[in-house]
Amino acid sequence: MTAGAEPRPGSAFWRTVKKIDKSKINNRWMALRNALAVAVPLAIGIAMGNPLGAAAVATGALNVSFSDGRDPYYQRARRMITWSVLGAFAVFVGSISGNNAAAAIIVAACWAFLAGMLIAVGTPAGDLGLNTLVALIVFAGRGATSPRGAVNTGLLVLAGGLLQSSFCLAFWPMRRYDPERRALGHVYLGLAKEVDPDSEVGESTPLGPLSTEEQDTIDALGGDHTTEGERFRLLFDQVDRLRLSKYLLVRLRDQLGERDDQRSEAEGDAAELIEAILRTAAKLLTAAGNELVRKGEVELSSLEDELRRLVEVAQERKSSGASRWAGSIASGVDVLAGQLRLVSQLVQRTEQVESGRGESRPDARDFRAQFWSWAATLRANLDLRSAVCRHAIRMSLCVAAGDWIERSLGWHRAYWLPMTVAVVLKPDFTSTFSRGVLRLLGTFAGLIFATALFHWLPVSAITQLFLVGAFSFCLRYWGPANYGIFTLFLSGLVVFLIAAAGYSPGEVVAARALNTLAGGLLALLAYALWPTWERTQVSDSFAEMIDASRLYLQGVFKGFGLGEPSLERERREWRRARSNVEASVDRVIAEPGITATKRDTLLSMLASSHALMLAIAGLDAGMPHREEQTTPPPALQTFAHDVDFTLYFLAAALRGSKVAGDNLPQLREDHRKLVEARGSFAQDDDFILAETDRVTVSLNTLREQVMRYVASEICQKAGRVVRRSRAREERGRIRR
Repeated sequence: MTAGAEPRPGSAFWRTVKKIDKSKINNRWMALRNALAVAVPLAIGIAMGNPLGAAAVATGALNVSFSDGRDPYYQRARRMITWSVLGAFAVFVGSISGNNAAAAIIVAACWAFLAGMLIAVGTPAGDLGLNTLVALIVFAGRGATSPRGAVNTGLLVLAGGLLQSSFCLAFWPMRRYDPERRALGHVYLGLAKEVDPDSEVGESTPLGPLSTEEQDTIDALGGDHTTEGERFRLLFDQVDRLRLSKYLLVRLRDQLGERDDQRSEAEGDAAELIEAILRTAAKLLTAAGNELVRKGEVELSSLEDELRRLVEVAQERKSSGASRWAGSIASGVDVLAGQLRLVSQLVQRTEQVESGRGESRPDARDFRAQFWSWAATLRANLDLRSAVCRHAIRMSLCVAAGDWIERSLGWHRAYWLPMTVAVVLKPDFTSTFSRGVLRLLGTFAGLIFATALFHWLPVSAITQLFLVGAFSFCLRYWGPANYGIFTLFLSGLVVFLIAAAGYSPGEVVAARALNTLAGGLLALLAYALWPTWERTQVSDSFAEMIDASRLYLQGVFKGFGLGEPSLERERREWRRARSNVEASVDRVIAEPGITATKRDTLLSMLASSHALMLAIAGLDAGMPHREEQTTPPPALQTFAHDVDFTLYFLAAALRGSKVAGDNLPQLREDHRKLVEARGSFAQDDDFILAETDRVTVSLNTLREQVMRYVASEICQKAGRVVRRSRAREERGRIRR
């Protein structure tokens, strides 16, 4: 699509619907163990003549399978057991409240509100809330149950959840740190490709987003103070430092120019030296990654010898003053080599955790602090201005309405109606309508597929068990990549699971199709009547990212005279904010009524903010390499202050501040004075002038884009006010 052309209606939305995220496909072993935990209790129950109880156990195992992952065992165990216990409690509450229609509707509405609010805490909490809400709705819709029956059902579901947990944690005693090693190994293998100048991987960002597996592993290691846990934490900490060191050397390589642009033979030699150390670094990182994922013993001594030789060459060229950048190159090569030596030592150190020291557990105070943090987040979002609060209210009302409708009409297995409402409704337009479409398409496709299999395959308990296992495997393997695929396999699985419990497949198919259609349409209608547009949230997301950039830059400048500052938290906060903005912009673009101008402005703001962060990362990479840690000259202090103020103002403007932008500092003039003060810097500080120039260009561009975006938003709001005023006047004239 060419710039400035009007986007075709719904094109971005349909791209969202059709998107298959291959990175979310699970590994086969995880899918297999999840499927076995569902099929095994069903097989035992059928053999013992109690398929209904076995179906409850299998349901508990299926629910908890969605909490499985590749993160460290302790973190995974805590999450899966929590899902098991709360899922069983939801089943008990649903079974008890199902005896009274009014009580069931009220309980479902309250639970739906809490589940909606939990999205503010985070994705895992939101998933737990939705999973338990679905369990409550399903078991409340089964009909009257005695208290004893509710307890027994809850215990069966709990047993299924614990069975699934035991399957997933079976190798914990023997391979306690396997998930951490595997995650680290993949990180280092990926980093090796980023570092290798001959790799086909494009130029990487020094602050690229963390994968879910990497983030989960880092979070788990935060409270682990064993020898092995601290070793893995050190290895994770080196990843950012290695990326920044590589980034600095690549920047220096760019300063030397290509072959035809190089001013001297010395600059050509310097460029070759940088490429040589990057190739050696890539080999060492590949060897380290292979060792961590247990692909065999590796020999790193020859690579360490090559590193030492390259460091000596760089130092010799610095002493001879071979080129203008010789000092910076020598410092960069020396720091990168030191980081690589540390990685080599950490990887080759023999494991000590098996022979004595026990595994660390987070302190109880950590759990209390986390609980109060969650409570504060929920309290802050109890406001109608919060998209999460509006979503929770909308879901509560819609689930209650769906529950009332299904009880009033008396449809067979009508609990699928409010359940569909619960799983379709999301806080934003794009997610809600894409899930609604995919839910309907996936359900009907899955039901047609299941019906065909019933006609083609012989009807027997073995066939049903095989199909339950096969659909469970496909659901967990391919399902996370696309919600339509997830729904297709889930629909087939539910049909076969209920059929295995002794019910007619034809009756199940018809009931699920009818109730899913009704629930999906109800959810989409409710959202259409009371929408929450992402376009009203995207400005705040951008403001948070700009604030994170400002705090990161403050930390970088603080390290000018103090050596390397600890900026891990600032980098992580920027990554989180950046991911939120990218997701927000994607949702905005998929909303109806978004003009090409607004779309292009948002995308341009993303590009400029990224360019700004690359420049800041260049400063971050270079600061620790400076040999002389001196007090910042006044010109740099002025520049840092004015950049900080500009970023503060842009964030405030995006949040609706009416402060005029005419009095913002002139960053280009600040940078000119910085160039004039070159004599106040150390000899190897040329990178500061280069990176601050990039900061100036990108921030001035971002400033123009933000002010243009804010002005357009003000005009749109004014236009809406005028239109509403004219509409009121017209209605008044009609009444008169």
